[in-house]
Amino acid sequence: MATVKANLQAVRQRIARAAAAAGRDPAAIALLAVSKTHPAALVEQAVRAGQRSFGENYVQEALQKMDALAAWPGGAAPALEWHLIGPLQSNKTRVVAERFQWVQSLDRERIAQRLSEQRPAGLAPLEVLLQVNVSGEASKSGVAPREAPAVARAVAQLPRLRLRGLMAIPEPSGDAALQRARFRAVRELFEELKERGLALDTLSMGMSDDLEAAIAEGATMVRIGTAIFGPREARRGAARNEGATA
Repeated sequence: MATVKANLQAVRQRIARAAAAAGRDPAAIALLAVSKTHPAALVEQAVRAGQRSFGENYVQEALQKMDALAAWPGGAAPALEWHLIGPLQSNKTRVVAERFQWVQSLDRERIAQRLSEQRPAGLAPLEVLLQVNVSGEASKSGVAPREAPAVARAVAQLPRLRLRGLMAIPEPSGDAALQRARFRAVRELFEELKERGLALDTLSMGMSDDLEAAIAEGATMVRIGTAIFGPREARRGAARNEGATA
C-alpha cells in the first residue's frame, strides 16, 4: 500500500506534468491537501513529507486536528495553513475567524461581514476566496457567476479580510471537454474581476480526478484529497455531531 509520502510525491509529479503540458511553471500551482474525514495521524505523515497547507470541510473536525498536531513530538509544531473549504454557517464564523488562515467557500456577504468583524486584530487578514457555482447545481454552495462581481466588490472592501480570488467545484464528469469548459468559465470570470480592478491572484479549482484539466485552464491551486490520503473515512466523534451547521 502506498504511503502518504509516496502519494504526495506522485501528485506533485502529476502537477508538474500538467503544468509542463500547459506551458506553465509548476511552482505557480499550490497544492492543498484535503484532509477532511482523515485522522490527524495521516495529516502528520503529510506534514513530515513537507506538506503545509490542508483543507477541511467541517469546522469541529478541523479544530480537533489543529489541537492534535499542536502537540508535536519533540518540540514546536511546524507552521501549518488551514483552509476551510466547506459551507460556513453564521454560528461558526467566530471560531473560523480565530483559527483558520483561509476560507475558500465564501458565498454570502453576510458571512463575510461576520468574519471581518470577528477576525482578531492581532492576526493577519483572513485570506478568502469567493466560491462560484459554475455548474448551477442546486445541491452546491456558491454564488451564481452573474452575481459574483457585486459580491466580490463588497467582500474586497471589508477590513480584516483579503479577497484572493475564486474557488469552484464543477459537477463530476469523465468528459474532458466538459471539465475544460467549466474551468475555463471560472477562469474567464476571474480575469473579468481583475479587469474590473480587483487584485486577485488565486484560482482554486481541480481535484484528484480532474487536476490536469484545471491546470490547463489556469488553476493556481488544486485541492487533492483521495489521491493523497485514499478514500474518505466516515466522519467520527464531534465532527459527526456538527450536522448542517458546519
